Amino acid sequence: MTMNRNEENSERFHFPVQIYYEDTDHSGVVYHANYLKYFERAREHVIGSERLARLWKEQGFGYVVYKADLTYSEGVEFGETIDIQTTYRIDGQYRIIWRHEAWREGGKKAAVSCDLHLVCVDADKKLIPIPSGAFE
Repeated sequence: MTMNRNEENSERFHFPVQIYYEDTDHSGVVYHANYLKYFERAREHVIGSERLARLWKEQGFGYVVYKADLTYSEGVEFGETIDIQTTYRIDGQYRIIWRHEAWREGGKKAAVSCDLHLVCVDADKKLIPIPSGAFE
């Protein structure tokens, strides 16, 4: 995952999500807020749970959500499996922008897309520049 600042990672990561009944609203369609959970899991899969924990515990910094912009194009339903496709880019010294898309099997466009901005904070929850080598 080595990247220069303001450079986009060309790799597309895939994370399958099975839709369970508990994920849906009364109409059998995925409840809108659940997509944020799916996107969070996909991001953690890319970065690595152990790495995130190590960065926080040993180096005293982590990433927090600064902004999320979601677009809902189609409702995903109970019983489907969707493919969360993820890319990211470092945008300046403070921000990483993740692009998440939830794809239905055979879909012509993403059912849901999200541009999610993360910033880096220290143990006191203060904004800090992304440390050199912290996202490689």
